[in-house]
Amino acid sequence: MRVVEASGIDLFRAAASSDGGFIGIALKVVDYASIVIELLAVVIIVVAVVYGTVVFLSARNAKAPRKEAYDQYRHTVGDGLLLGLEILVAGDVIRTVILDPTLESVAVLGALVVIRTFLTWSLVVEMEGHWPWRSKPEQGH
Repeated sequence: MRVVEASGIDLFRAAASSDGGFIGIALKVVDYASIVIELLAVVIIVVAVVYGTVVFLSARNAKAPRKEAYDQYRHTVGDGLLLGLEILVAGDVIRTVILDPTLESVAVLGALVVIRTFLTWSLVVEMEGHWPWRSKPEQGH
């Protein structure tokens, strides 16, 4: 007699592929949801860049001070990037935890989260002039 060992997720996937019933439908819904979430993140980033660029060019044509227009542009694009990165992390978490919970995919998720966290901190420092955990420096000192 041969005994086959399988993890809970292996049994879950086997059930999903064998009958395509509720479990199969649920996995497809989660897969599509993660794709929609990632597409939403891309749309947010693209809209932020396009909107920021249009506002910047309009301000330049209206002869607004260059530094002020540029700072507003950076802030608008930076906010869009920050929000997009956060939403991308959510999509990655859903995809990894629900759809592919292998050690390799969890390690890749961990690396992505670390990279995106570093990018987020870098953007905050660039936009705000201080680390996220520090208070804003006082003006005039």
